[in-house]
Amino acid sequence: MIERHIPTPIMHRAVRTNGLIFFGGITADDSSADMAGQTQQVLAKLERYLAELGSDKSKVVAATLYVTDLGQKKAMNEVWTQWFGAEHLPARATLGVSDLGEGTLLELVATAEAS
Repeated sequence: MIERHIPTPIMHRAVRTNGLIFFGGITADDSSADMAGQTQQVLAKLERYLAELGSDKSKVVAATLYVTDLGQKKAMNEVWTQWFGAEHLPARATLGVSDLGEGTLLELVATAEAS
């Protein structure tokens, strides 16, 4: 069974199937924030989406981060590791991209275990 959640005009932000939740295209609402601020916003959104679907950050198993400036990766990583804690860090890839839209510094795609 496939369940689609959190619709947008072009996609569903989350899709649940086979015991997993797939999250796509999570970006910060305030694109004027710096990398640390946008990372905090993205993780807050992920936490909210996880809670809406009955899961939590300890169940995130994989993540891909798309960033426009790999030189700011340290600021992102500081927020990331503090938010997850060492015991719940997921498998992760970080990719540099040329553009994510005006002012957007990162975009998150994640997979979590459904509770």
